[in-house]
Amino acid sequence: MSETTGSAQIGVTGLAVMGANLARNLARNGYTVALHNRSVAKTDALLEKHGDEGAFVRTETLQELVDSLEKPRRILIMVKAGAPVDSVIEQLEPLLEPGDIVIDAGNSHYEDTRRREAALAQKDLHFVGVGVSGGEEGALLGPSIMPGGSKESYAALGPMLEKISAHVDGDPCCAWIGTDGAGHFVKMVHNGIEYADMQVIGEAYDLLRSAAGIEPAEQAKIFSEWNQTNLASFLIEITAEVLGHTDARTGKPLVDVVVDAAGQKGTGRWTVISALELGSPTSGIAESVFARALSSQAGQRLEAQEKLAGHEESVSVGEGFVEDVRQALFASKLVSYAQGLDMLTGAAKEYGWELELDKIASLWRGGCIIRAELLKDITEAYAAAEKPANLLFAPAFTTAIAEALPAWRRVVATAVQLGIPVPVFSSSLAYYDGLRRKRLPAALTQGLRDLFGAHTYQRVDAEGTFHTLWSEDKSEVEAVDSH
Repeated sequence: MSETTGSAQIGVTGLAVMGANLARNLARNGYTVALHNRSVAKTDALLEKHGDEGAFVRTETLQELVDSLEKPRRILIMVKAGAPVDSVIEQLEPLLEPGDIVIDAGNSHYEDTRRREAALAQKDLHFVGVGVSGGEEGALLGPSIMPGGSKESYAALGPMLEKISAHVDGDPCCAWIGTDGAGHFVKMVHNGIEYADMQVIGEAYDLLRSAAGIEPAEQAKIFSEWNQTNLASFLIEITAEVLGHTDARTGKPLVDVVVDAAGQKGTGRWTVISALELGSPTSGIAESVFARALSSQAGQRLEAQEKLAGHEESVSVGEGFVEDVRQALFASKLVSYAQGLDMLTGAAKEYGWELELDKIASLWRGGCIIRAELLKDITEAYAAAEKPANLLFAPAFTTAIAEALPAWRRVVATAVQLGIPVPVFSSSLAYYDGLRRKRLPAALTQGLRDLFGAHTYQRVDAEGTFHTLWSEDKSEVEAVDSH
C-alpha cells in the first residue's frame, strides 16, 4: 500500500535479500517504509510479493526517497561494502538536510565507517554504522543489532532498531555500542568469534570421524545431545542438521559430497589484521582464518598427499573420547570468546570507545550466528561489580576450564599423534597455557633482539632499560632514551 509524501518513517535503499528483509521487518513492526533500489524492478517485485505485510512507499529515485521521509530523515543503506556505499552517500548527501541520519547496515570495515562519520558530521549529518547479525532469516524475524554513531542519532533511531531486533527474556538484542565505527567493529569481532567457533566444531567433527570412526548420521545425534549441555548454541544445533542431511543425488551424507574448501567474505581476516594492529592475541580466530585459507589451496594439498610423510602413530581411543572432545570443544569455544572480548577492551582504549562488555555479550544472546547459552554466563561475568580482566578469570569460567583441561590435553595429544590437524583446539590450549605460565621464552626473544638490533631489554631485578655491548666486552649499560 502507498502512503502520502513525507509520511515514511524510514527509507531503505538496496533491496537485495538482506535489505528487502530488513524493510519487511520494519513494515511488519508498524513502520511506514520507503523503498528504493537502483533497479526499480526489484522494488516492484518486493511490493508484488510482500506489499501486504505493512505500509510501503514506492520510490524510483533517491530524490523521491528523500522527499517521502518525515524529518529527521532516516535512510538505511544496504548495498555491498566498500565503494558502493561511498557512491550512495555521495548521491544522497546533497539531497539531505542537517540532522538527517544515514545508516549503513552492511558489513563495512569500521575504519571506513569512522571516515564516513567524520565527513558527514562536518555537514551536520549523522552517519550510523550498524552491525547486523543473523543472516537472511534474522534480518526478517529479528537480528542482533550493533549500532554505532552519535548518542543523538541513537535517540531518533534506537527505538526503531530495538523493536525489530531479536528479544531474549523480553530484552532487545540491540543497544548503542559507541561512537563512530564502534558498531561495525563489534560486529567484525563477532564474525571473528564465529570463524573460530565454526572451525572448532569442524575439528570436533573430524576427530570423532577420523579418530573414533563415527559416521555423520551418528554424529548428528551426538551434536543434538551436546546441544542440551553447556555447548547449547545455534551453531551446534545446525551442525546436527547438516551432519544428518543425506544428499538426494548420491544417497551419501551431504558433508561427503561438498568440496572441502571453505570460503570467506573477509570479516574474519579484518578481525585478525585489526588484532595484530592492536597487539591483541586472538590466536584462535587467526588460526581459523588460516585454516580456511589452507583448505582452499587445492593444488598444494593434492601434491602434499603424494609427497609429504605422515608417520602417524597407531592410537586407539577409548569410550570416553566423545566426552573428551565435547569438553575440549567447550574450552576452545570459551577461549574464542575470551580472545574476542579482550580485543574489544584493547580497541576501546585505542579508539576512545566506552564499550560495555556485558551489554555487548547480551546483544549476542539472540538473533545472531554465535548466539549461545554460554552468553548468559558471559553477560553476568561482565555485569559483576568486579569485572574480570580476561573472561577466563571469571570464577565460573576458571572452574569450567579446570574441569575440562585434562580432556582438552588428551584430545590435542591424540590429534597430534594421529596426524589430525586441530589448529584452534591446540592454539587455544597454547593461549591458555601462555597466560598461566610464570615465565615465557619472550626473555630469550628480548636477548636476541638486543644482540642483533640493540633493541634493549628490562631486568626483573632493577628499574630502567638496558643494553649489552655484545660486540665489545659484553658489559651491560643503561640505555639512553633517544626521544
